[in-house]
Amino acid sequence: MGRPIRRLPSAGQWGRLARFAAVGGVNTVTFYLCYLPLHRVLPYFAAYTAGFLVSLTGSFFLNTYFTYRTRPSWRKFLLFPLTQVTNYAVQSAGLVTLVSWCGLNSTVAPLLAALLAIPFTYLVSRRILLPGHRKAAADAPGPGGSPDQTAPSPPVRSNEPA
Repeated sequence: MGRPIRRLPSAGQWGRLARFAAVGGVNTVTFYLCYLPLHRVLPYFAAYTAGFLVSLTGSFFLNTYFTYRTRPSWRKFLLFPLTQVTNYAVQSAGLVTLVSWCGLNSTVAPLLAALLAIPFTYLVSRRILLPGHRKAAADAPGPGGSPDQTAPSPPVRSNEPA
């Protein structure tokens, strides 16, 4: 049996990733514009949390309309923050690590922590905002019109008693 065929991302997928990155830039600026003034009056982690929550709502709508070109729904809106727990955890761990363990300035550390979280955030948001995306991709024909060769074969049944 040969190696499974791996498909390269399509132009549409690259476009979606570029739009996701653009939205991420807008969200980062939104977050940072909230974080900096709050950082003057609150401890850095409290300011970080407040900025994160403000930018979360904007992230939902920008990703829904612009990145994934789908309609928002109450279900997606309510699930979106739950998926951001992963993003929050990665960024929070990065922030604390960069400030407390690496001695990085707490004004710069949130930007680096946000960069570390990009791949995680993309995968999680795509799953929430494009429900059925994974199933549709698995059902799509592979290169040359044949089914994806990475799909498992059905189990072979034996006539022997169990």
